[in-house]
Amino acid sequence: MKTHDICRRAFLQRSIALAAGAPMALRFGQLGLSAAESVASSTARGTVAIVPCKTYGPEVRPALDKCFDQLGGIGSLVKNKTVTIKLNLTGTDFRPFLNDPATGKPRPVGETYMTHYATAFALASSLFAAGAKRIRFVESTQSTAALEATLDLADWDIKALSALGKVEYENTRNLGLGKGYSHLRVPGGGYMFSTLDLNHSYEDTDVMVSLCKLKNHITAGVTLSMKNLFGLTPNSLYGSKAGSEDATEGRGPLHNPMGMEKIKLPGLKEGITAIEPTWRVPRIIVDICSARPIHLAIIDGITSMKGGEGPWCGGEEKLSFTAPGVLIAGLNPVSTDAVGTAVMGYENPRAVKGVKPFDFCDNHLLLAEQAGLGTADLSRIDVRGMPIEKARYPYG
Repeated sequence: MKTHDICRRAFLQRSIALAAGAPMALRFGQLGLSAAESVASSTARGTVAIVPCKTYGPEVRPALDKCFDQLGGIGSLVKNKTVTIKLNLTGTDFRPFLNDPATGKPRPVGETYMTHYATAFALASSLFAAGAKRIRFVESTQSTAALEATLDLADWDIKALSALGKVEYENTRNLGLGKGYSHLRVPGGGYMFSTLDLNHSYEDTDVMVSLCKLKNHITAGVTLSMKNLFGLTPNSLYGSKAGSEDATEGRGPLHNPMGMEKIKLPGLKEGITAIEPTWRVPRIIVDICSARPIHLAIIDGITSMKGGEGPWCGGEEKLSFTAPGVLIAGLNPVSTDAVGTAVMGYENPRAVKGVKPFDFCDNHLLLAEQAGLGTADLSRIDVRGMPIEKARYPYG
């Protein structure tokens, strides 16, 4: 079956699901969303804010608050709610990486390819100020240690974070503190997965936030708020050592199942024969974001890197330090990521495979749009604050 046939079939299935209404409303109601919000969010929330922010100093919190003001405030979204923040650590190697052209010295990983402590602290502060009842930081790490221990290893000030209010941490690589996995349905049937089994934290919440970096990705073109949720899939079920609660290995079976056919991925649809990561990963991203919707997307473009998503993508000859000097935030992840992609210098976030940044992969933003998750059409997105043209920082 051709790729466009699969896309068309999935789009039609999801359209039927939206028309049916009740099953989808029930699923989103269980996740803390009203039926009206679940259907309307994909189109009515195409508003994205861009605010300048040059350093990880005291200016981060005011810049973030300005983003939220541009979006109309976040009080109604988070007041008296449990808010879950998905970090982007991409491993547990916290050694400085990539030389800063200005100093010739390696930069801390928070300034290149991982979530920076300053953005996490500023975000938590802002959420509590807006009335959040509880904040839970989550990430699937390549360690069996508790998440707070890993963050402490990364020199995060856990005591300062915890002093802000009721703050929790969970390593979602397996069951974690839960007694069982949450079984989440993918509305409309999904591209590759009809259901996903995830750590309880992704269902036991009212608000889902994706806090990510402004980066390229070798397999997905860009890795922004939507691609950040790829890490929701627990290593214990979707990793190369699936079947063990102690598993910390990567998600090889999701990228390419060759040689791992004995691993049965929960929720995988029958008849999926494609083995190319550049076909599979974009569709998995959309399925995850369908099953576990993002309410607030925040892209850290203060400093980052271009050429890939981490050190494993190459050395100094392929990857380089960047300093766009912006924060980007939105209530719809598709629209937010589309603006982020444009800020990176790519003219058309809806580009087809073969056009940068989707040189070798299918465009997950376009697939998400076809699935009804939001618009990636810049002409339909209300960009507030700094214009894209002024914020643009070409990634090549």
